[in-house]
Amino acid sequence: MTPDTTNAERDADEDRNDTSNDTSNDSGGDTAYRVPGLERGLKILTEFSPREPVLGAPELSRRLKIPRTTVFRLLQTLESLGFLERADKDRNYRLGVAVLRLGFEYLSSLELTDLGLPIIEALRDETGLTSHIVIRDGRDVVFVAKAQSHAPIFSSVKVNVGTRLPAYATTHGQVLMGDMTLDDLKKLYPEPELERFTKQTPSTLDDLYERIRDDAQRGFAISESSFERGISVVSAPVRNDTDRIVAVITTTIPRHEIDASLLDSGLIDKVRRAADELSQRLNYRPKAGPNAGSQYMKALGL
Repeated sequence: MTPDTTNAERDADEDRNDTSNDTSNDSGGDTAYRVPGLERGLKILTEFSPREPVLGAPELSRRLKIPRTTVFRLLQTLESLGFLERADKDRNYRLGVAVLRLGFEYLSSLELTDLGLPIIEALRDETGLTSHIVIRDGRDVVFVAKAQSHAPIFSSVKVNVGTRLPAYATTHGQVLMGDMTLDDLKKLYPEPELERFTKQTPSTLDDLYERIRDDAQRGFAISESSFERGISVVSAPVRNDTDRIVAVITTTIPRHEIDASLLDSGLIDKVRRAADELSQRLNYRPKAGPNAGSQYMKALGL
């Protein structure tokens, strides 16, 4: 019996054991149809993040509770396919080009991107501000389309297609969670406290839920340096034909505060109209309502 045969049989035994024993992450599907090896490989890829771009087999083995030898073989397989690459001369890895290619091909295939890019380009031309389409992926928001401002001041803003940020801590994420109930939030964030990035970051679920409800009722959100200093945003929700929030359209202002002149120029209404236009293209028919942007500016005394 060759070493390759021995390894294959051992992997098969491990897969059979996992299939029969691992039901903790089952979302209702039949575990008999799950492929543990594939599941493990995908879990390894999801452990890499901007905060931890480099990881090794021992750490991955500890986190995922997978034998180190199995992790090492999975890492070698992912490396051979281009999804991982060596980070140094040791046994540490980082995400490879294949992950980026897969991600960008997915983003470019989104109907939202196809339909929304001309809309945010028009918004950029009308306001002079960099505009984005953002979606939620679990606990993160993901920037899926960008219309870059031509103004030099925007060259310092490092937010590109594919950028991920924590949903709860960003205005975009709070708008995207506008359909969620408090119970939904508790399932998404079971931890007792939320990490704070600035003084404005919600630290409890109740605080987060209150902000989400306020934004939902208002129909847009405005933020001044709430997640990153020197960056302010105006965001509005995009809905699909089932009346669910599926994205936000947002403009970025590279300043600590939003100038009164920008608000006087109708910035909020322009962002909302862009979001409404994309919603209509997704077969949602918005209900007529008062001019919320004007109401907001009136409340500010502008």
